[in-house]
Amino acid sequence: MDILAFNRRAWDAQVERANPWTVPVTPAQVAAARRGEWSVVLTPTRPVPRAWFGALAGRDVLALASGGGQQAPLLAAAGARVTVLDNSPRQLGRDREVAEREGLMLRLEAGDMADLGRFPDGGFDLVFHPVSNLFVPDVRRVWRECFRVLRPGGALLAGFANPVLFMFDEEPPAGADLVARFAIPYADVAQGAERVAALEARGEPLAWGHTLDDQIGGQLEAGFAITGFYEDGFPGHPLDRLIRTFVATRAVRPRG
Repeated sequence: MDILAFNRRAWDAQVERANPWTVPVTPAQVAAARRGEWSVVLTPTRPVPRAWFGALAGRDVLALASGGGQQAPLLAAAGARVTVLDNSPRQLGRDREVAEREGLMLRLEAGDMADLGRFPDGGFDLVFHPVSNLFVPDVRRVWRECFRVLRPGGALLAGFANPVLFMFDEEPPAGADLVARFAIPYADVAQGAERVAALEARGEPLAWGHTLDDQIGGQLEAGFAITGFYEDGFPGHPLDRLIRTFVATRAVRPRG
């Protein structure tokens, strides 16, 4: 099946439904970012430490699979030269709306986060990659591409799901305990045609629960040095009272 097309349709549908990750930032938020007062997230709730970015003015930033009119406009308002790559035209449309409304310069590119062949080696100082690699089957390819397009000394800021999130039923019956049902790595496509058809009917994307070996070990294998790490919760999810289910990392491409 064409996974890229399936997930493109799903995220376009999520824009229609005003999924929280598709709602653009406000004029007040952009004005504050222009004054140097801004914060963005890689994971559901916890702001990324400002020290992870360094100086943004004049730096080339790739907002990878980061459409939705949220993070990229704020980084641009803070002075960065931002390129947004996303699989969903409707998500990119949100960024276009904010850019036109606020007079921001954003380069918008439709494409696959695991294929950055349109960008030259060493073209960016920073890759900002919020939680989204659960929508591609091969996350190690994403890390390799990020390493290639970063300049020596450049940083990858990434958010991703702890694979424990994929082990349990999404919505256990009221009052029932969570029951581990699925092995990791997890893939919706491995659960059968009925699962895929249900997701398509609901307008939801196909997801993969990647191992920590692929998520963290994959960054190291690509050549990165990890220099920052934190966890974040998933408010409202049954697992949130037991464990933090999202991770953020800062990884640097060495200069040597």
